[in-house]
Amino acid sequence: MNEGALRAVKIAAIVMAVLIVLGTTTLFVMMAKRGMGSATPTAAMAPMEIAQIAAILYEPPGTRIAGITAVADRLAVQLTGGGADRIVLLDPRTGQVAGRVALAR
Repeated sequence: MNEGALRAVKIAAIVMAVLIVLGTTTLFVMMAKRGMGSATPTAAMAPMEIAQIAAILYEPPGTRIAGITAVADRLAVQLTGGGADRIVLLDPRTGQVAGRVALAR
């Protein structure tokens, strides 16, 4: 092979290596974006309703909220202090107490 042909093969090899690196990087970036989820809503996603509820829990003095979590269609509010630890279940649509879970006294 002459020098011109060798030079062309070297250039082609370098270009192919760069394309492989760029393609692999693009693939990993796209996979990472899909794995994290999109922060912007898509047309297929229904808009989320942000509900605001007001709930007054009549609990003994010294009671504090230790945690809140969603359970099925209720909010479970974990209360500590002011007596035995307990959980109050709230209906998020109305803000009314739907139930209580406590240890027997």
